[in-house]
Amino acid sequence: MVWRLLLAAVLLAAALGVAWVLRRRRPAPPPRDVHPVPRQLDRVDFPRPDAPWLVALFSSTTCDGCTGLAAKVAVLESDDVAVCDIDFEAERELHRRYEISGIPMTLVVDAAGVVHAAFVGSVTATDLWAAVAECRRPGASPEPDLGAL
Repeated sequence: MVWRLLLAAVLLAAALGVAWVLRRRRPAPPPRDVHPVPRQLDRVDFPRPDAPWLVALFSSTTCDGCTGLAAKVAVLESDDVAVCDIDFEAERELHRRYEISGIPMTLVVDAAGVVHAAFVGSVTATDLWAAVAECRRPGASPEPDLGAL
């Protein structure tokens, strides 16, 4: 009987020791975005800074995934939406300023320069257009989380 009590005490002490060690361990850091998306743009760096919305495509002529995206973005041009294709070879300074590390990157930005939606990599026209519609008029898209940050 004494042996059983002694064994139980040793097991309890070991469990408490393990719990204490696990509690003192630091949690893993939160995951980092592989290609961080800027959260704010200075609208004067882009065409038509007075437009209520901007769709900015950061691309490169050497990027296979960028092929065709400029045409998908261009269709969105209107009185309320300015669009632009910022090619790396022609606009290296803008890519550096906003620390663009992954292309293509498409951003939907409001008049104050706040990024509301972003796509890193190729995006379908349907998803891009739905994200712009959702940003302009919340509840307009059946998939409101497209391009969510």
